[in-house]
Amino acid sequence: MTRYDVIVVGAGVAGSLVAHRLGAHGRRVLVLEAGAAGDGAPPPGASYRAHPAAAWPEATELVGTDGTPGFRAGGHLFQDGPLPYASGYVRMNGGTGNVWTGLAPRMLPEDFDTESFGYGRRWPLTYDELEPHYRAAERELGVAADAGEQREHVGLPFPDDYVFPMRALPAGRLDRLLAARLDGRRVKDPVALSEVELRVTGTPHARNGIPDPRHDGGRGYVPLGRDGRPEPDSRCVGNATCIPHCPSYAKYTPLKTQGRWSGSVRLRDRSVVSRVLVDGRGRATGVEYRSYDGEVSVAHADVVVLAAHAVENARLLLLSGLAGGSGQLGRNLMDHPVLLTWGLLPEDTGPYRGPGSVSGFEGFRAGPGRRLRAPFRIEFGAWGWLWAKGPVDTDVAHFVSERGLLGRELREAVGDRIRRQFTFQFEMEQGADPANRVTLHPTERDALGLPRPLVTYDLDEHVKEGMAAARAVSEQLFALLGAEDHTDYTPVAAWPGRFEHRGRTYGYRGAGHAAGTHLMGDSPATSVVDSWQRCWDHPGLYAVGCGSMPSVSTANPTLTMAALALRSAERVEADLAARDRPVSAGSPTPSAPVLPSVPSVPSMPSTPSTPSAPSTPGAPA
Repeated sequence: MTRYDVIVVGAGVAGSLVAHRLGAHGRRVLVLEAGAAGDGAPPPGASYRAHPAAAWPEATELVGTDGTPGFRAGGHLFQDGPLPYASGYVRMNGGTGNVWTGLAPRMLPEDFDTESFGYGRRWPLTYDELEPHYRAAERELGVAADAGEQREHVGLPFPDDYVFPMRALPAGRLDRLLAARLDGRRVKDPVALSEVELRVTGTPHARNGIPDPRHDGGRGYVPLGRDGRPEPDSRCVGNATCIPHCPSYAKYTPLKTQGRWSGSVRLRDRSVVSRVLVDGRGRATGVEYRSYDGEVSVAHADVVVLAAHAVENARLLLLSGLAGGSGQLGRNLMDHPVLLTWGLLPEDTGPYRGPGSVSGFEGFRAGPGRRLRAPFRIEFGAWGWLWAKGPVDTDVAHFVSERGLLGRELREAVGDRIRRQFTFQFEMEQGADPANRVTLHPTERDALGLPRPLVTYDLDEHVKEGMAAARAVSEQLFALLGAEDHTDYTPVAAWPGRFEHRGRTYGYRGAGHAAGTHLMGDSPATSVVDSWQRCWDHPGLYAVGCGSMPSVSTANPTLTMAALALRSAERVEADLAARDRPVSAGSPTPSAPVLPSVPSVPSMPSTPSTPSAPSTPGAPA
């Protein structure tokens, strides 16, 4: 088959959900995935491995230096900005949804309009408009949380009768310890000049726990296993290996959704999409894709949905010469730059006994203070100093090389240090800035001869002020806890995200939460897609995923991305249904069977729908 109702590019969270919803309506869907399809688990003792034809950014490709700009980047993702875009992603079946943390909080209502706070971009839809799709996404992903707690301590307007699919995960030892010491205490925000009351609050997780029988009007929820089959006894058992792989398959991955695809959905892996095809009117007609050996194939459809990573979606559109009418394609790249602080508590924190983070402080996410500094969430890092300093080998090396300890003394010293470790993870909102962008590298090519992405990235004063406030808050928390502060952004090579601000050194990690490269808006002059994630310039073409988000807020974006994908799937199905509606004799031909026409953009090149080779090679899925 070479013609389908819908072609979906990318089999990650968004693409898998779109294919699932459309397949349930009997639509013929082809899902093209650049990576390989496996069982969702890396080889024993190893992480996932990239194929040269579908490369992805590796953490080892980004290294800090003493010079200016202070870092080196290579491999698949090249960089030329003042500061590094410090996040990666995975190109395989399931995408980065295989290696995410599983945290699934909602955005706040005020997050949808940061312009009212003097920065960023406003969404073309509101929290209330997205809310039904949040509920649908929470069911699809199997979210565990307490609606009452989210309502009272986060400020989310849940209906009184709303119940999550599963009960909140139990608090870990670190969560209980911090709640006993800090709940009700107040700390000062030195930038906003206000005080915030502390309250340990559970974070929603897309992770199997104990189903809540009250969910869905009393119908309940049955947890899903690795292949999407009901597994009533499947739940998180605290393996502490959520990244890269959950051995109990409790964490949601797109493979669970794929296991429920209908027979009308077809997955073709190892298929690197190299061009989106359009007709003479600019309407999407299909895609060109390449196998790992370079063989070129073509598939056609009435609707094309780009559901790759935010970087790869932008790259594909750029190399296809499409969706450039607004001048915003590839721009407004956002992430959650994460400030880490770490130390030792006087007592056992219970590290490595569950997910990487179960709870946090939510009080710095909202309010007028975000006018002066970036808002942030505080996650409690329950895996010791892993993200800050690396695996426990670094603790062993410290006591051997700096203390000269061996044998029993070494074992006791390492054991004492590890059992008392904890981390605060300050997840910063970054506003949309057109200077942060994805373009095409002028000379570097991948194994298929396709230009690699080139990123230009920086942090503005708003984010840096947020980090200054976070570091001051951290110091107050350490003092209240009587904890030893071991925060130190050295060695330089391990901290490519280092910068000076007001005479102090800060370091950040990337959260892997790319957003904004094809952002949505209410005008084709200022945005790439509309509120349904339809490309303004090209009827029949959708670009879905975090790349459409005008703001990244302080919430891990996967749940919002899933809600947006489900909303777009509804729009696609409605348009296909209109296409299929019978027309009685003598009645006028229905207009816009798939997508409404949009004003043409004279500067946009048109790409023929024939399988001839493009003048510029395209991007992978």
